[in-house]
Amino acid sequence: MKLLIVESPTKTKTIATYLGKDYTIAASKGNIRDLSTSGKGGFGIDIENDFTGRYIIDKNKKKTVDELKKLSKKANCVLIATDPDREGEAIAWHLATVLDLDVDNVKRLRFHEITKDAILEAIENPDTINMDLVASQEARRMLDRIMGFGLSNFLQKKAALKSAGRVQSAVLKIIVDKEKEIEAFIPEEYWVLSLDIKRENETLNLRFVKDSSGKAKIENKAEIDKITAQIPTKIEVSDVKKRTRKIEPNLPFTTSSLQQEASYKFGYTSRRTMMIAQQLYEGVTINGEQTGLITYMRTDATNMSSSFIGRASNYIIDQFGDNYLRTTQLKRTLKANQIVQGAHEAIRPTNIQRTPDSIKNALTEEQFKIYQLIYSRALASLMTAAKEEVTTVTFNGGGNEFSLEGVKTVFEGYRKIYGLFESRKDKEIPKFHIGEFIDVISVNPEQKFTEPPRRYSEGGIVKIMEEKGIGRPSTYATTIDTLVNRNYITRRPSIKPTLRGKTAVEILENSFPLLIQEEYTANLELKLDDISQGNLTKVTFLTSFYEPFMGKLDNLVKSLRPEKIDEPCPKCGNKTLVRKYGRYGPYIVCETKGCDYKRSDAIIYDQTGETCPECGSPLVERKSKHGKFISCSDYKNCDYKKTIETKTRKKKKAT
Repeated sequence: MKLLIVESPTKTKTIATYLGKDYTIAASKGNIRDLSTSGKGGFGIDIENDFTGRYIIDKNKKKTVDELKKLSKKANCVLIATDPDREGEAIAWHLATVLDLDVDNVKRLRFHEITKDAILEAIENPDTINMDLVASQEARRMLDRIMGFGLSNFLQKKAALKSAGRVQSAVLKIIVDKEKEIEAFIPEEYWVLSLDIKRENETLNLRFVKDSSGKAKIENKAEIDKITAQIPTKIEVSDVKKRTRKIEPNLPFTTSSLQQEASYKFGYTSRRTMMIAQQLYEGVTINGEQTGLITYMRTDATNMSSSFIGRASNYIIDQFGDNYLRTTQLKRTLKANQIVQGAHEAIRPTNIQRTPDSIKNALTEEQFKIYQLIYSRALASLMTAAKEEVTTVTFNGGGNEFSLEGVKTVFEGYRKIYGLFESRKDKEIPKFHIGEFIDVISVNPEQKFTEPPRRYSEGGIVKIMEEKGIGRPSTYATTIDTLVNRNYITRRPSIKPTLRGKTAVEILENSFPLLIQEEYTANLELKLDDISQGNLTKVTFLTSFYEPFMGKLDNLVKSLRPEKIDEPCPKCGNKTLVRKYGRYGPYIVCETKGCDYKRSDAIIYDQTGETCPECGSPLVERKSKHGKFISCSDYKNCDYKKTIETKTRKKKKAT
């Protein structure tokens, strides 16, 4: 009997349909062990012994491990087929170690899609565990444990804040910095001007381009009045130009771009998108056959296999014609801090003949949406650019220039399949001739004020993380979820920091300014990449970080003192008030012996922007063991409270 170990129980069902009775397929259900919380700092790391990990088996995985041990002893061959990424490589190493297998020679299978051909090819060409990848993942886990436990301990003692971490702190700072921009924003006045004209019974709106002096921006009423006074009742056509522009398709999806697009198109969170993609990867029953529909969904590569490109190219020619197939493939331009990991493909369908509509009845509504998005994007990336004819008509009135633009699609290109996800529409206009005069129906001046910067959407945060090299594909969704769960940010309708989140960033900026800088965090990722490529050792990397970090942390913890409040105690009159932090937030207390004055510190709580209907004080959001609620900030004298309503989401099946 041969034993094949994968991570997910769902995969076992799919893979079992491809292999014969000689194979037993078992699942580890993710990782089976992690660093303990023993030793110095509770890190679970033997610092003095080359940063050796003190690993323990997860208590919820003991039964699984026992079952795997029994199966491995019965098997004459054990194959480990955990996910094809660094975390999967580390899990393979943990499994081999716990099951007493030869780590250097155990058969390691890697496949990027769960289809019969991919599984059989992997079995015929087994590899071994890549210990450079394992070292990189170990270093990442240890770095996150040291920094996470260290900073969390400091924040807990300093301000009763729950946690901090390497990636989440850098992302939180980006979100808080954006909020500071919004709060500091001062609106500026400006004016927009348009003209309405009529042509062939159609009212057309002309856009102001520049005044007689060449100035394009209208800043105040005096300027707008001067321009409008110059506009005649008839405006002259001064130029007509036509040009053809190409709109290229986007590259096939990476983890980041899929999360962004699903956020923009469907409003899905990163976690939700990845959960649905995982289901499509692990396998869905189609006509009685269990099969994986997409390739591995944690990837930052945009290439696709030559075999898939060949099959997809033939499909494009058959369905749309030769002129819809690209002759050269799209290429990705990497930034200085970006390195594509491993040999992963982009996220693509496993079978180009399995169109979204043909399997719609086998999918849930969410699965259909994500599969259709992935399928269409992969196919569109191999298709030619769309072509548009753009007509720009320039008008002159009293020396002021106005314009009108018309757009007509002359070739659909990739939009033949991806157009349903784009909002572009043709905007055809009548013909105009240079030198003719057109009646002005109305002059439309409008006063406006500049808007503050927009907060990030969840897709926007994922894009920033990818662009700046903060974290890796597998961490995007987890990072955002952690910040939400810690009540550092809210995610609806856009990403906004809470006052708790702002406080955490303020403390970390004052205490560890370097550690939460995006450049520093991205540089750590590059060093982890160096370890995975064998160019840097885990011990060298961790030693260079550990000693200066722990030295500064120890000094800061020793110097912690209650924060003094510069006001007299209302009860005893002494200036001995200090701010302290408790389980449910900050409070102010008097330290004079015998004085029991104490009040909550509503400034640090998240104010809702509403006032108490009973006393007029600000309403704040609080948290108890029963959940979140809203109450009066002056709770000592006012007992007003109300619950926070939550909505449940129902899943629908596609029809």
